[in-house]
Amino acid sequence: MEYKPTIGLEVHAELKTKSKMFCGCKNDPLEKEANINICPICMAHPGTLPVINKEAVKKVIKTGLALGCKISLKSGFERKNYFYPDLPKGYQISQYALPLCRHGFLQVKNKKIMIERIHLEEDTARLIHKNDCSLLDFNRAGVPLMELVTEPDLSSGGEAHDFAQQLQLIFRYLGVSDANMEKGEMRVEANISISASKELGTKVEIKNLNSFKIVKKAIEYEIKRQAEVLNGGEKIIQETRGWDEKKQITVSQRIKEQAHDYRYFPEPDLPALSFEKKYIQDIQAEIPELPQNKQIRFKQEYGLKESDIGIFISNKDLGEYFEQVVSEFQEWLKSKDNKDIEEKEYKKLAQIASNYILSELLGLLRGMSVEDKRFLITPENFAEFISLLYRKEMTSKISKIVLKEMFEKGADPSDIIKEKGLSKIEDKGELEGIVREVISQNLKAVKDLKEGKGNALQFLIGQAMAQSKGKANPEILERLFTKELK
Repeated sequence: MEYKPTIGLEVHAELKTKSKMFCGCKNDPLEKEANINICPICMAHPGTLPVINKEAVKKVIKTGLALGCKISLKSGFERKNYFYPDLPKGYQISQYALPLCRHGFLQVKNKKIMIERIHLEEDTARLIHKNDCSLLDFNRAGVPLMELVTEPDLSSGGEAHDFAQQLQLIFRYLGVSDANMEKGEMRVEANISISASKELGTKVEIKNLNSFKIVKKAIEYEIKRQAEVLNGGEKIIQETRGWDEKKQITVSQRIKEQAHDYRYFPEPDLPALSFEKKYIQDIQAEIPELPQNKQIRFKQEYGLKESDIGIFISNKDLGEYFEQVVSEFQEWLKSKDNKDIEEKEYKKLAQIASNYILSELLGLLRGMSVEDKRFLITPENFAEFISLLYRKEMTSKISKIVLKEMFEKGADPSDIIKEKGLSKIEDKGELEGIVREVISQNLKAVKDLKEGKGNALQFLIGQAMAQSKGKANPEILERLFTKELK
């Protein structure tokens, strides 16, 4: 039987703030020493009172605005009551009836995924399971946690994967969360049901999916599992399941709770939140260019390949470095000393810069960021490096030597070429001498060329390039070999 999957996601992201949600403790859940960033408030000692972290509230509103949400001018916190060892209060301060943001969307490819709500709460402590016991680290307890809930608009593991990936990028562009899934800064939970009719099936939740790959695999497995259950004549149980990475299956954890099980009621120790429209407008003004808009602009402004644009969008720092390099080309186009570089060649320069950044430079970086203090190549020097290539004042082989030296010492490319004697051979007589010598040493290749074997010419040019130590222009060599062997 054919079943239609219906999927909704709940995405949790730890917010980048200096302090926790309701106290002044340092927001550093990955602190190596356990239970050091704690105080009587986040440990729920009797008589303590919480205070709202204003920056956390602002970051949730900023996220909502970026995703087209309606911002609630009146909001507030509630107590979500349940007992679990990682919850020191015996309840979690969260939002239910009055979330900060409602009714937004995120475009994934050509499909709008609607966002039902975005709200703010506090994170729980971290449980560390040993062979014979479980340990608790309360450094994470009270960390500001943003939860985004989608409408059940997704229909596959692939869509969920793409949605989560785009959402992570938006969080990073906004600066609200680093959203590293491997560090637990972003966690995805999926609600999945399948049905052969228009009626929705019984919903099953998969908790704590901590990579995009696992989001896709877990959802695909769960759809298949539910279909097998229904085809076997049994009913789907509404429950919470987890992902077993070793077995590559979902496993039952507990029967799923309903909202009323949590006995939500207004948090008596915190005031209601009220926002002026001017405050919301000021936050709106802080929103930077977002990934989808940037992708369109990169295509229109620079004419780059789609694959290149994708890397620059995903790696924000690298994309910004590329734009700094390209901005130097604009200055050259305006200058009197560079009339030979015409406006129509601007996109060619941008593509050459992109090619070298995403191949040679990334190879040298080996995972290091261009914002690292150890990275020494300024955008100005890299732009000059590209211009030397563009004007054919430096060969491809020499460019690798020059770029490596720039990376190690931060020197100007023109100075490196001069100091190391890497200048291009311009003397025609010298080049003709190299060509004649290569011909005399490679008579078989000459014979192959005269018999019409095209690769022979490239072989001869390669030999000449080696003899010139990469300082000859391959195009000039080609003309000289063709002329000499007529």
